[in-house]
Amino acid sequence: MQSLLKLSRGIDAFTKWTGKRLAWLILVAVVVSTVNAIIRKSFDTSSNSWLELQWLLFSMVFLLCSPWTLLDNEHIRIDIVSNMMPKWLRDWIDIVGHAFFLMPLCIVMIITGGPFFMRSVELNEQSGNAGGLPQWPAKSLIIIGFTLLLVQGISELIKRIAVRRGLIPDPHAFQVHALEAEVEHLVEAIEKR
Repeated sequence: MQSLLKLSRGIDAFTKWTGKRLAWLILVAVVVSTVNAIIRKSFDTSSNSWLELQWLLFSMVFLLCSPWTLLDNEHIRIDIVSNMMPKWLRDWIDIVGHAFFLMPLCIVMIITGGPFFMRSVELNEQSGNAGGLPQWPAKSLIIIGFTLLLVQGISELIKRIAVRRGLIPDPHAFQVHALEAEVEHLVEAIEKR
């Protein structure tokens, strides 16, 4: 199990390194959007390439940073309900969720995304909009993003099993989400009345 934990630490380090760098694409998307809007309003001209670049940048951040979101335990779930459950049940829900839902979904998306991407490359598929961008780079993000998410899912599964066995402390045990802190603050304020 120690070798799997070492692998998990390596995956986590790569995921964090990649996520922190790719998150800057949000700023690039904002700059592209701003410049495009200024040019459109000032000179009454626009380019479909610039509009498509905005959604491509957003897609890159969304798909390629999702493993970082999983690593930081920031993925969507009902935290209020989850926090009312005992820790051992939350751990088992994570194990089952990763093993039987997250990882199979990633595998299906990789397998079905491959031919989707390859066909686009073979056709040198271009945007349906005049002056738009090629489509195959955007379609490659499906395979890349779900591959990275699958690898991070494996890391999370390794860590959850190690936590259940008592081999490592829970990496998210003391994590407090901003929304949870606000809810706790509101509950305390209501109770004081």
